[in-house]
Amino acid sequence: MNRNDFPMLQHEVNGHPLIYLDSAATSQKPNCVIDAMSNFYKTRYGTVHRAVYCTAVEAGEAYAASRKLVQTFVNAKSEDEIIFTRGTTDGINLVASSFGRAFIQPGDEIIITEMEHHSNIVPWQMLAEQRGAFLRVVPFFDDGMLDMKTFANLLSERTKIVAVTHMSNVLGTINPIQEIVEMAHKTGAKVLVDGAQSAAHMPIDVQALNCDFFVFSGHKVMGPTGVGVLYGKYELLNQMPPYQGGGDMIETVTFEKTTYNVLPLKFEAGTPMIVEVIGLGKAVEFLMQIGMQNIAKYEKELLDYLWPLLSSIPKVKILGSNLSRGALISFYVVGVHPLDIATLLDLQGIACRSGHLCAQPVMRHFGQPAAARVSCAFFTTKEELKTFCEVLDRAIRQLS
Repeated sequence: MNRNDFPMLQHEVNGHPLIYLDSAATSQKPNCVIDAMSNFYKTRYGTVHRAVYCTAVEAGEAYAASRKLVQTFVNAKSEDEIIFTRGTTDGINLVASSFGRAFIQPGDEIIITEMEHHSNIVPWQMLAEQRGAFLRVVPFFDDGMLDMKTFANLLSERTKIVAVTHMSNVLGTINPIQEIVEMAHKTGAKVLVDGAQSAAHMPIDVQALNCDFFVFSGHKVMGPTGVGVLYGKYELLNQMPPYQGGGDMIETVTFEKTTYNVLPLKFEAGTPMIVEVIGLGKAVEFLMQIGMQNIAKYEKELLDYLWPLLSSIPKVKILGSNLSRGALISFYVVGVHPLDIATLLDLQGIACRSGHLCAQPVMRHFGQPAAARVSCAFFTTKEELKTFCEVLDRAIRQLS
């Protein structure tokens, strides 16, 4: 991988070279993705699934090729198990709505965890309220690890679905998904894995995980915004009703009755995000060419380099001590607001996140209203992390 592949990394911010340490929020885009989308608009643009003229056929072929690339990226059995969505949040809402209508009855239970992003909390709260079901929450320990004993105790024949993050966007914790799936399946429950944070940073094999659903966003895997992926097991998706009605998801329409299209089109109502899907396909192809194992190995080196540097800075308190995590660390500084830290870092060209990180229950667990977060990607360098820690140390001294 060449850093020159990423045009944003060549820019300066406030007179300093950009040090981008917010990949957990959104990833930078390589030229191949930008060029693929631009060239498609310029030379090949047409609608899909609706016409026989040349550019429409080419558009349809490119759209289908992206689905095949995503199937390979997550190792799904069939490309029909790949549903294009607007992002992770949309994918979770799709499952909550459709699976909920098909399988959730009054008195049933839904299990989530205390470390979830709001997007993997609120849709399940809404579903529980709508269906008269109960939401159960698995806590985590202060080191950032899930309380698996409590999870085991919460599981019962009333549990219909478990929704869990693969990698926490605050703690960086990589959860034991295969163990969670095995435990849940023994009670007959299905499992949705929120892969928003993991998909860009480690190999994903949905067949090995044996999860029933896996969701992630295009913009976090070097692709464009406005597109995402829902993987679902074919047999399960086939039993679920459509999420939305409209064009493309139908087989026949009369005023008396409508019949629905086959998978995956049943869940893709309306003209799809054609160019965004093309960009997503190019993005996952780019990642696979680098090699997800290579990415995971290098980012582990970044974490091992960053951890002692950051933890040695006076007044810095890291959220979670567990090192079974991605290259992501959230922290607060005693006596200093995270917003002030992020502002001073920005003045030196360093982009990092501050706030409640869309995970207010995690903040409450640690008794903090907000935190700062540094998150790496495979284009991050150790020199950048060293500069970050040096600037952070100076900022803390300035604010203290």
